[in-house]
Amino acid sequence: MSASPPLGSPSGSQPLWNTPEFPRVLPFAVFLLIGSLAGKGFAGSEYWVYAIKTLVAAVLVWTLRGRLPEMRWAFSLPAVAVGITVAALWMALDGQIPSLSALYDRFSTLWTGKGPVPEPVEPPWNPLVFFRDAPALGWAFVAVRVVGRSVLVPMIEEVFYRSFLYRMVVRPDFESVSMGLWQAKAFAVTCLLFGLSHPGQWLPALVCAALYQGLVLRRRRLGDAMVAHGVTNAILSVYAIATGNWRFT
Repeated sequence: MSASPPLGSPSGSQPLWNTPEFPRVLPFAVFLLIGSLAGKGFAGSEYWVYAIKTLVAAVLVWTLRGRLPEMRWAFSLPAVAVGITVAALWMALDGQIPSLSALYDRFSTLWTGKGPVPEPVEPPWNPLVFFRDAPALGWAFVAVRVVGRSVLVPMIEEVFYRSFLYRMVVRPDFESVSMGLWQAKAFAVTCLLFGLSHPGQWLPALVCAALYQGLVLRRRRLGDAMVAHGVTNAILSVYAIATGNWRFT
């Protein structure tokens, strides 16, 4: 009598947690899932939610790191230059282009003749104001945010978008696809989805995705894109703290 397949896996296939997709998708998915709970609880819950999702995602990345051979930081001048360029573009285009929701409202108004329904304006993410009576706690949340965006997010997003998604579009057996392989469809899909994931700054996000992917294709490794992404987010974080323009956090 043959052994039964592991619980939760199709007959003749390996368990989900043993697939190459699992370590590349899980941290990204968990980060988004926990992040979706921000602001849905008590006042100030968004700060605690960000800290929790950062901690959980960091534990997942550390636990799964042995299954992610491409997740290696690689410092280079092109990577730093791209990171600075993207940060400058992000700041220059702030408030200069309509968000995706604004574009949708314009299209809806033209199509239906009805004006858009105004959305409630949420206060900017600013723990220094919310925790003004406990400044140490406020700065602790700022530190978590800066480290999370500058170190953890580049690792999670670059592995998901540039390593997994791009190569998966090329071929389902994505591990057999070289990091330096160019394919127009994969490039377009990856850039588009990255842009859509940043609805307020979709245009610089599209350019950002193209430049990061270009680094991967040219250098044939993921680490340069991770460094560029980290440099971009670190610059934007420093700018936000220095100017009080917390939209960039």
